[in-house]
Amino acid sequence: MAEYATLEIEGKKYKFPIITGSEGEKGIDISALRRQTGYITLDTGYGNTGSCKSSITFMDGEKGILRYRGIPVEQLAEYSTFTETSYLLLNGKLPTRNELNKFSVMLNDLSLVHEDMQTFFQNFPRASHPMGILSSMVNALRSFYPELKDEDDDIEKTMPRLLAKIRTMAAMAFKISRGYKVVYPRPDLSYCANFLNMMFDSPVKPYEVDPDVVKALNAFWILHADHEQNCSTSAVRVVGSGRVNLYAAVSAGMAALWGPLHGGANQAVIEMLNDIHKSGTKLKKVIERAKDKNDPFRLMGFGHRVYKTYDPRAKIMKKMVDNYFAKNKLEDPLLNLAKELEEVALTDEYFISRNLYPNVDFYSGTFLRAINIPTNMFTVMFAIGRLPGWISQWKESIDDPDWKISRPRQIYTGPTEQQFVLIDERE
Repeated sequence: MAEYATLEIEGKKYKFPIITGSEGEKGIDISALRRQTGYITLDTGYGNTGSCKSSITFMDGEKGILRYRGIPVEQLAEYSTFTETSYLLLNGKLPTRNELNKFSVMLNDLSLVHEDMQTFFQNFPRASHPMGILSSMVNALRSFYPELKDEDDDIEKTMPRLLAKIRTMAAMAFKISRGYKVVYPRPDLSYCANFLNMMFDSPVKPYEVDPDVVKALNAFWILHADHEQNCSTSAVRVVGSGRVNLYAAVSAGMAALWGPLHGGANQAVIEMLNDIHKSGTKLKKVIERAKDKNDPFRLMGFGHRVYKTYDPRAKIMKKMVDNYFAKNKLEDPLLNLAKELEEVALTDEYFISRNLYPNVDFYSGTFLRAINIPTNMFTVMFAIGRLPGWISQWKESIDDPDWKISRPRQIYTGPTEQQFVLIDERE
């Protein structure tokens, strides 16, 4: 039996369908609200607004649950690879061994980029941020496939093509920004190992692939592979709703991810920890500043828009960082500082009452730093991990029979009608 919610406006009642998701979450379908009532809803930041139905990722912020296609992220981080998880997101199911082998081979076969792209890379100013370079180059990538028409694009090949090339382009952005010789992908290496080799191999010091680093990087990218309708994913869907090509939609997502309140948060955490460490500021003073609403200082890496408990990805990341540091006998004053900050925050009523627990960004930066990823590449690393999610969300949106171009409304608060005054008559 259909369920409805009743809304009373100016003495008149209206009924709107209640939509129930597969995990029992409830939503009110107000798509007919303006047509029936003349009213719209105002939801700044869309924190209470569902923009779509999706079968890709399920989150429960109160319980700390994150699942891709129904599979807990904890299991994927422990047992899967980034390539396998990407297949799961793109295709809606885990691959057979034969399917995974074919997919892996396809990613390697498609990993080379056109030589002309080096010209584009080399003409960016040397100080350009790798994220800005990569976002521009992803958009430019569309120009190298003129035989494909947007409306008839070979989606099944375009999706793995972008996934294959982004790691090559990211490594190229890093190498060229530093004046180093570009390293090409190797067909004998896995997805993560290939990226590391392209980043760090050189004629002076050949790179030796460390299985521990490869495993950890797989987990890092799996944890970032999708996260429901966040800022950058929403950007991909909104831009994609105009029926632009995949490259343009993903480029928009990368631009959104770049911000310090989104994908740039892991870089912001490291910069914050570094500032605290260098200045020698006592943790008590740091906590006091974080509590002071009149102080512009923010304790980066704590709290999340959705999670009201400990971010499940942060638990996995913290364990991974601890294991990696212990196994390799590494020490990092910033990691020690992060742990001390976490311990204080988790026992302080101010943070507990506001659900300000560490999120995934709090520990991901220390991991990237440990494997020698430069700070300005942190957001790029996030983008590579999030790519299968963006592609899956874009594909789901264009296949949606209820598709509509995104067109939010607003409540106008400017001046009412006024007449134009000629310039010589203005006071």
